[in-house]
Amino acid sequence: MSAGAIADSIVNLCGAIGLAVAMMTFYRRDPRSPLTHRLLVALGVIASLFLIRGAAWWTGSVLLDRLSVLPAALIPLGALIVTEGILRRHAPRAVKIAALAGAVVLGARRRARPRAVRKPYAIALALLQLVGFVTCGLLLARRDRTELMGSENRSIGRLAVGALLVLPFILTDFRTLWPDIPVRLGALGALLTVTVMLIAGGGAETRRHGLTLMTVRLASSALLGIAAAFMAGDVDAAQVIRFCAVAVAGVLTIGMMTDALRALFESQEPGLLNSMAGSPAQTRAELIAELARHPIFESARRFRAVDLAPYDPPLLHELLVTSRVLRRSEAPWGLALTHPAVERMTSLMTAHSATHVIALGQDPIELIALAVPVTSADPATETALTLVQRLLTLTPEAA
Repeated sequence: MSAGAIADSIVNLCGAIGLAVAMMTFYRRDPRSPLTHRLLVALGVIASLFLIRGAAWWTGSVLLDRLSVLPAALIPLGALIVTEGILRRHAPRAVKIAALAGAVVLGARRRARPRAVRKPYAIALALLQLVGFVTCGLLLARRDRTELMGSENRSIGRLAVGALLVLPFILTDFRTLWPDIPVRLGALGALLTVTVMLIAGGGAETRRHGLTLMTVRLASSALLGIAAAFMAGDVDAAQVIRFCAVAVAGVLTIGMMTDALRALFESQEPGLLNSMAGSPAQTRAELIAELARHPIFESARRFRAVDLAPYDPPLLHELLVTSRVLRRSEAPWGLALTHPAVERMTSLMTAHSATHVIALGQDPIELIALAVPVTSADPATETALTLVQRLLTLTPEAA
């Protein structure tokens, strides 16, 4: 088996695995949405294409190679189904009939075709996919923007950009038309597209973080591929491209798998805010008892005014007026280091090995001191502690 066939197989198998992971992620996010069902159908068709092609090229099976033509011809129909779901209306009947007829005519490949027919057939299949994507793009571009929400219009814009970016990758799959291409990149383009789609589903900050991580993965995997290429003999430009494609496809697939598993594990073990949201506690004492079950609050201790007598509650009150959550790393909290209130609060935190102090009340003064492990001290935890303080303050002392 040639180096090109091996690279083609690995990239396509990675694409099939990555799309399967994306399908599970989309289903977990919104299992009852009609658009999710349409998206799963389209991604399922593309994943089956990559899986069959990857297996066919790896094993040299002519039967699997012929079978792969059917999902390839169904891709425009799948794209049209998703477009209808996005627009929440049916596409023109003529467009549906053309997509279905093209899939039937070009997908019904039951025997090997003569060599003279292979190139015209590849051209027809490429034109079917190209016209299908262009048609879907026109339907999306000519939509009535007033009938859709702003978030939906923004999502359509991102989808259109993704479709334009993936088209060159798709064209590389037709080696009959371009025999000198070192490796087929259609599966890699699909991986990039679904990765961006998964990132676009979060907030603005989440998208920025996701795009940064994606950029790091792409750059590091490309460098890894270049370095690995020079370990083989007879290195040339084509071999470097193959190694890069395999490395990028593998890293993207592994990244999607680890992200999906992390989200699954986090959903099975509710976080701090999720635990509070689902808590049946009615009073502050019950809510604090519920919080004590969370690892972050295992070492928490509640202090009332009588417990704080050695630390001069009026001075502590002066400090807690402006800061409701005190972090030891941020001392002296806007005051002078020698301020009496800072000295007493620092002494309190040191005596009880606390990293944070949460104010529950001002008159009378009441607070919680806790030690947050360094492994949990991240921006998300800090935000959660601030929200916990507000929830505890709003919770009545007695039912």
